[in-house]
Amino acid sequence: MSFDVSDPDALARAVAQAMWDKDLASRSLGMSLDAAGPGAATLSLTITAVMTNGHKTCHGGYIFTLADSAFAFACNSYNQNTVAQHCSVTFLRPAFEGDRLTASAREVSRIGRGGIYDITVTNQNGEHVAEFRGHSRTIKGMPIPVPG
Repeated sequence: MSFDVSDPDALARAVAQAMWDKDLASRSLGMSLDAAGPGAATLSLTITAVMTNGHKTCHGGYIFTLADSAFAFACNSYNQNTVAQHCSVTFLRPAFEGDRLTASAREVSRIGRGGIYDITVTNQNGEHVAEFRGHSRTIKGMPIPVPG
């Protein structure tokens, strides 16, 4: 993998690709990595029948997982291993089988080893399905080795 480490966008895309290649959870659920940049990421997922609950709506755990995956790609975009320290979600409207959900993560704050990220989950009509806030903590290591 070759990229310019001084280019934050190129670094974020390289980190996202390296993480995506190893992310069996997100890929096995059918998510797609739509965009990645410094402190930001967008992932999407189509809700299938097996993702619905007894109310015939999308189980909240799948919505949380989609948002959590977008959070992970956003907070690791600086090539520092970063994990979730705390997350919360507010469900705003139901999602249904066949809906295409998009989770858009953006960095709110990054100070020292901590970060705060807001993730908005919308459906194919642009309607808000959920709001997620993640608090991150940087740990040792890097998702990809940096030359030199």
